[in-house]
Amino acid sequence: MTVFDVLDATWPAAHKRKHGGWILRDGAGGGKRVSAATRVDPKADIDVAETAMDAPLFMVRNGETDLDQALETAGYAIVDPTVIYSIPVADLITDPLPQAKVYPVWEPLFTMKEVWKKGGIGATRLAVMDRAQGPKMGILGRNKDSVVGAGFVAIHQNIAMIHALEVLEDHRRQGVAQRMIAQAAHWAHHHGAQTMTLAVTRANAAANTLYSSIGMQVVESYHYRAKGA
Repeated sequence: MTVFDVLDATWPAAHKRKHGGWILRDGAGGGKRVSAATRVDPKADIDVAETAMDAPLFMVRNGETDLDQALETAGYAIVDPTVIYSIPVADLITDPLPQAKVYPVWEPLFTMKEVWKKGGIGATRLAVMDRAQGPKMGILGRNKDSVVGAGFVAIHQNIAMIHALEVLEDHRRQGVAQRMIAQAAHWAHHHGAQTMTLAVTRANAAANTLYSSIGMQVVESYHYRAKGA
């Protein structure tokens, strides 16, 4: 099992099928992670995937240099270089959680959906959360007596992955996200997870700084390629 298997299981596409050496995904509007094609056969033809997709989009994972070069030659530009972080769950639960600051909640409350909405996470991404099978939970973050953060965590086998971690702009850099990650770790530990992971774009400097500061390490990377990007 790879961290990409965890990504697929905890943030699932609406439909997924194998075709001509590719895995093709229909994300139903849920974003690039659930809509991109990935290669399963090193000899797979790009044209086969292109023909089968309405809006061709490819995920290129670390080490797929030949695929990356072929897509560049075919006119596909790089989109959203992304890294995946990992840390043992036990390393995130050394301190007790602050009272009245973070809560595990499922199903997500209206206030959480409002936080997500302001961060561009709407109904189609909430539908991705609904599709996830196995243990899953929403994470609510509070600051100054208001709900200011929302996140989603799900487990595949013994690995948890955080998605859609959003904190309202006026409440960032006040420890909200770190407390939410700690809550996710407590929940994940209770459900048998040993590792916590998450994916973030390289361009999100603040998030990358936070994750590094709490001891998370980059274990994988990927980017997308699309035409007209």
